Parts: sequence; C-alpha cells; structure tokens
Amino acid sequence: MTSNERAAAALRRIAYLLERANEPTYRVKAFRGAAGVVDQLGDGELDRRLAAGTLTDLAGIGAATAQVITQAAAGQEPEYLARLRPDADRPVAAGGGDIRGALRGDLHSHSDWSDGGSPIREMALAAAELGHAYLALTDHSARLTVANGLSAQRLVAQLDVVAELNAELAPFRILTGIEVDILDDGALDQEPQLLDRLDIVVASVHSKLRMAAPEMTARMVVAVANPAVDVLGHCTGRMVGGARKRPESDFDAELVFEACRQFDVAVEINSRPERLDPPTRLLRLAVEMGCRFSIDTDAHAPGQLDWQPYGCARAAACGVEASTVVNTLPVEELLAWTRRRR
Repeated sequence: MTSNERAAAALRRIAYLLERANEPTYRVKAFRGAAGVVDQLGDGELDRRLAAGTLTDLAGIGAATAQVITQAAAGQEPEYLARLRPDADRPVAAGGGDIRGALRGDLHSHSDWSDGGSPIREMALAAAELGHAYLALTDHSARLTVANGLSAQRLVAQLDVVAELNAELAPFRILTGIEVDILDDGALDQEPQLLDRLDIVVASVHSKLRMAAPEMTARMVVAVANPAVDVLGHCTGRMVGGARKRPESDFDAELVFEACRQFDVAVEINSRPERLDPPTRLLRLAVEMGCRFSIDTDAHAPGQLDWQPYGCARAAACGVEASTVVNTLPVEELLAWTRRRR
C-alpha cells in the first residue's frame, strides 16, 4: 500500500469503529472527511506535506487526524486506532450469539442516496467484511423529503448502480430495495410496478405517528396486506435514546401482527440502540402469534452494520427461533420468499 492508502484506510477504520460505538456524528465526520481529503491528494503530495509539516494547512485536516495520517503513512499503527481496537472484537451486546451466527445478511440499510453517510459500495464492503452474504439497500422513498427520499427516477438510476456493483463484488450480493413510506391510508409511497422489480420492500410509518389507534391500525394492516411488502419496519416508531425521544404509536398490535402472520410479512426487530423496536412486550406477542422476523440494523453508516447483536440479544431473550428469522436464509431462498406474492 502507498502512504496515501495506509493513511486513508486508518482514518476510515477509526470512523467505522466510532460509528459502531455510537460516538457523536461530528467526530465520525472528521475522520471520514479527512480520508476523503487524503484520497484527493496527488502523487507525492502527502509525503511532501509530511516532510514540510503542512498537513493541517489542508481544509478538513486537524491535529487529531494529522497525527493519524502521519503515523499510518510511516507504517505504524496510529495511537488513536490502537485505543479503539480492544473493543472492536467484542459484540456490542451480550446474548443472542447463536442467532447472530445464523444470520446471512441485513435487510434494512441506507446509503448517501438518501440520508445515509456513505456510498453504496462502502456499505457493501463493510457488510461483506462482517461475514454477510448480502445486504439490502433500502433508501427512503420520496415522501420523506427530510431524508432525501428517492423519486421513481432516482430509484431506477440506483438499480443500474447496484447491478454494476454486484458484477464487481460477486459472490457478495447487494439486494435492491426500498424503505417505503406507509401513507395515511395504508398505500405505499412508490409506483407499484417499480416495487415489483425490487428484491426487498420494507414498509414503515414515518409521519403522523400520533394518529388515533383505529386509524393507525387500519393504515398498517392495509400496508401489510399489499403484495409488495416483505418487512414491516420499526412498527411502533418509538425513540428511546438519542436527542429525539418519542413514544410508541398507538395501534392494535394483535390485529397488525395477525395480518403479518396471515400475509407472511416479517416483523422487523430493529437493532438501532435508539429504537430497539418493537418493545419487549410486543416482540413477545409477535413470537406467541407465530410471526416471522427480520433482524436488521437500519444502518446509516458502515460501522452501524455491526449493530445486529442488539437485535439478536433481544430476539433470544424473547424466544425468537432462528428458523423464523428470514435473513438466516441463503439468498436464493430469501428471494424465493420475497417473490411469493408478487
């Protein structure tokens, strides 16, 4: 590796581990941004700046990132990375190891095409490094403008990008997908013929989360009954951590989970530590009712793809059997399942 490559790799590894540890976004962006600066340096420029001591003259390079670059370029392990490394080999949550070991992929992730922080390729490489065989790319649909949701035209363009990446990264597979908004009446926020082309459709409520229970129940059941839907995402919409605390949406969970069972739609066990959705009592109810599940990270950055242990630990504690988790399936069996109603 060149000195540029060693420095950029170290910066990205630090960013990954900070994401995994749920450190503040500004800190992660500092290291990912610095990696991007190093990528753009011409031949020999990094070495010249190292010799002259002018690294921090570059916009986006501060004292901490300059130290990492200097040490990595010299072939040393940066001290910053060494401090993070001891936690890197430990799961983020205890328990659920058997379920985590059975998982073959992740069915809910975001890239910089919507509100994620990294390119599709970088997300895919991180998933492959974790041992996944596949990763579903499920950027938001158009209604969620705050998340730069995908119009039909942008989604079609993304499908072409994914096809090119799959040719490059095989046998690892990026599954085409979307996290489609469930509209007020239960309809889905994307063209039906385009949803039919996708490998995975995660349907989630993102708006009017305080809707009255009867209307919210009907809204969710209508969506679950739609043949395009494979996974019901973060069903209560709650936020239990981070800056945005939010209570659960109010709905008849028995009716919604019965619809999931009847229409063979997986209930997502969302692994984000600020969501941990569904709550324990509802997760146990879904188990008792015979639902299928999908244990997903809802990752918006590469390091967050290693958050599945949060969901696996909760799944094990609530009696979820690995055989009921759809992302334990090999990719062709998974795709046969998602195509069952289309």
